Amino acid sequence: MSAAFDTVIIGAGNAGVSLAARLRRDGQHNIALVDPSPVHRYRPMLNYAATGLARMGRYERAMSSVVPAGVQLLPHLAGRVDTDAHTVTLGPRDEGPTVTYDDLVVCPGLTPRWDAIPGLDRAYIDGWAVSAHVPEYAGRACAALVRVREGTVVFSVPPEPASCGGTVLKAMFLACDRWRREEVLDRIDVHLVTPFRGLLGLDPCDSRLQPLIQQYGITVHDESEVAAVDHHARTVTLDGPVPATIEHVNLAYVTPLSRAPKFVAEAGLSDGGDAGLVEVDPQLLRHARVDSVWGLGDAATVGTRPSGGALRSQVAVVADNLRAARDGGTVARYDGYTIIPIAVSRDRLMLAEHDRDGVPAPSVRGIDLTVPRRSTYAFDRYLQPVVYFRKLLRGRV
Repeated sequence: MSAAFDTVIIGAGNAGVSLAARLRRDGQHNIALVDPSPVHRYRPMLNYAATGLARMGRYERAMSSVVPAGVQLLPHLAGRVDTDAHTVTLGPRDEGPTVTYDDLVVCPGLTPRWDAIPGLDRAYIDGWAVSAHVPEYAGRACAALVRVREGTVVFSVPPEPASCGGTVLKAMFLACDRWRREEVLDRIDVHLVTPFRGLLGLDPCDSRLQPLIQQYGITVHDESEVAAVDHHARTVTLDGPVPATIEHVNLAYVTPLSRAPKFVAEAGLSDGGDAGLVEVDPQLLRHARVDSVWGLGDAATVGTRPSGGALRSQVAVVADNLRAARDGGTVARYDGYTIIPIAVSRDRLMLAEHDRDGVPAPSVRGIDLTVPRRSTYAFDRYLQPVVYFRKLLRGRV
């Protein structure tokens, strides 16, 4: 049994649902969303949940409830893509139905590479390694960070590709602020491991954050990555200009390295790198070799750091270019805009907006949003989730 669609979108996260809604608003019909998850999650709230400032259940919806009207949800994994036949076979062992498409949009998000950091999976099982960036461990991350009262805690910004990796700083600063208010911060040795120079390799963001690093007493290991975790010795080994081993670790907030789902490489759509990302033109977001395939989001070679703000721009570009490819018209280009929201305390937050070259790209003129403010915290924490569910997922932003 098979079905034919004008557009098949693999992945029903922020990118997939927003794009489907935008295409429907543009008048396109016969769209399918492929995703096995029964739950749609507002992921930016994960770091708030990890530090006990939000209940993640309030920011989850049944997947069927967020799929736009007129769009068919296919609740399966994408097992195999045949770009010559224009087909997607559903199911983990290619045992499900096959659907055909005129255009295929690939935005499945990233999957953990547990074998890339030896020992990390065991540390997760033992409970002393956590990360809200692995959603199924968000609840455990909250319990772990709230429970810490002394000892050594390691936070690690994952190297790219990563899903909003820079927001690990949000979890770190919120945890430190909590520990300071509870008067236990002076008993906790906090380490930050980052693959970038400085903190995120971005100015003026890094300059704004350096005083807080000193204030919270955080030891920074920049241009470094977590190379291994020893769950017996409770150590975290770092690879970088100054290799080091952090000993007697009470808690490791370490996100596993990520890759695109394997079907991308198996279909010949990847860039050939270790992460197997969908190889697209970073401006047009059309596949580099297959004209009927498009890509956006964390698992595509868009040339910038992933974020919800980046997806907003990418969705508009893909929607416009799909229409241009079918009907003619002006081609849109993605400039690499992205944004990293970093809460520095429970009531102040800064925004790092930049393009794919790391050049600041402020969205509001006359106000320096790299200065931590109560207003930006309130928007990120309380208003943005409302905009997400009521506007963005409905193609209205």
